[in-house]
Amino acid sequence: MASKVAAHHGRLMHSHAHEDLPGTVDLNPAEGDDTGYGQALFPVPAEDPNDPLQWSNFKKTMILIICSLYSFLANAAIIGPSPYIEIWAVEFGVAPGVASELVSYPNLVFGFGSLIFVPMYLKYGRRPVMLFSLITFAAGLIGASQCTTFGGLMAARIIHCFGACVCEALPVQLVNDIFFLHERGKRIGYYTVCLCLGTFASLPAGYMLSGGYSWRLFFYVEFAFAMALLVLAFFFVEETSYVRIVSVTPSTPPSELEKNGVPHELERAVQTTSSVTPARKTFVQTLSLRGRVDHDVPFFTMMARSFTYFLVPQSLWVITTFGINIGLSALALSYTFPIIIVSPPYNWSVTNSGLLAIAAVIGYGLAVPFTSSSDRLAAYFTKRNHGIREAEMRLGVMLPAMVIGPLGIVLYGLTAERGWHWICLFVGGAMDYWAAYFYFSFTLAYAVDSYNANLSEMLIAMNIGKQIISFGFGLKVLEWTLESGYAVVMSGIFGGVLLANNLVLLVFMFWGKRIRRFMAETWLARLHFRSVREVATH
Repeated sequence: MASKVAAHHGRLMHSHAHEDLPGTVDLNPAEGDDTGYGQALFPVPAEDPNDPLQWSNFKKTMILIICSLYSFLANAAIIGPSPYIEIWAVEFGVAPGVASELVSYPNLVFGFGSLIFVPMYLKYGRRPVMLFSLITFAAGLIGASQCTTFGGLMAARIIHCFGACVCEALPVQLVNDIFFLHERGKRIGYYTVCLCLGTFASLPAGYMLSGGYSWRLFFYVEFAFAMALLVLAFFFVEETSYVRIVSVTPSTPPSELEKNGVPHELERAVQTTSSVTPARKTFVQTLSLRGRVDHDVPFFTMMARSFTYFLVPQSLWVITTFGINIGLSALALSYTFPIIIVSPPYNWSVTNSGLLAIAAVIGYGLAVPFTSSSDRLAAYFTKRNHGIREAEMRLGVMLPAMVIGPLGIVLYGLTAERGWHWICLFVGGAMDYWAAYFYFSFTLAYAVDSYNANLSEMLIAMNIGKQIISFGFGLKVLEWTLESGYAVVMSGIFGGVLLANNLVLLVFMFWGKRIRRFMAETWLARLHFRSVREVATH
């Protein structure tokens, strides 16, 4: 009988799982294998206590918590100041549309920074780059708190958003580094909770004004939390980059990937067992500021190659999903609600203009209990499929969200246009936030399942693409709604675009494997597999 996952018992875990096609994994357990949901562990861990997959659950969870909190703080720093748009417009003598650029342009930089930071953490290690990122983030925040001009504040905002951009890629990278396939959906879901709750920051931001404080207090508070997180990261976030030594099993017949030029040792590998198990690093050794430096990482080539992932359907779907949902949930709603709620027929005070964050908390809170649902559904279908896991098996849990999200946007736009009861604004927002959580978490998990050999390059493309799309949604939303009305822009255009993107779910549910098999035979597959830097570590 295969045993259960036993990292907490202090012994090393074993598995014989293997991947035959990107996104298709044989999880049938062999005698003595550790399992999750009754299926063999994947990726296959090394016989080394320093392999991140072999670390204790406590250590893994602490790393995930710290990185997820960083994502929360960074996104809160971007979206949180939304209630200050009108105040900045008056203070700096600009139109509200121009003042909103203090959110839009830093948001754009937040995505493009990955083009620099992701190759950096591959070349110099996750740990030193994360610590450097936190220091830059904190410096930009304290700078923003001291600015007295529009240009100065824009510069400070760009600095702290550029510094924090790595938190968009690093949590997903670390989930891939330290957790197994059967944990991936749940762990990415926990990160997504923190990512999404960044919009909640607009609530305390608004109430700081009601307490008689300046908008500068918001940046002081963010700075304090950033410094606390820097201390936690220094002590708990160990370097997770690790290369597993592999050997080839010559008796294995060639697969589809090998026939198409993919090296056999990359396509299917068996862990080499050493007669001597290395000693675990001491706590002091884990505090080293020097990561695992890889001099062979082609820094600029990686930047260029990452753009080829715009041609990978699963990656492109994540880009459009995040871009559209961030543009709606984080930007369009955050920009429009303060203006709607302080105008007739509602006439609320400006100090209450951040209360839409309550809808975010309710929507995301109701979605959190479903965090592990995709992992459980995929495990169920894997058992029915004789132990063979297909990446698409987790997608079924997204079907309700496919419709609920667009309906929420339609309700929000019609309420704003026709002056319906204010509770409809919150209900519509909560519906959109609830659905967005499913699409954030499980499209990303699906893409990682499908193509994880060059995850870092795919993350660069995802972060750049989604920020461009969300920037487009947020940049002129105030002008569009004033010219055409909330019903046309929010309910009609934005709701229609969201529905079209959500319906792509059906394409991948029914034809996803065919798409993966087709992509495995293209020049893109050969390009990506030739460039794999971390053999069999995923």
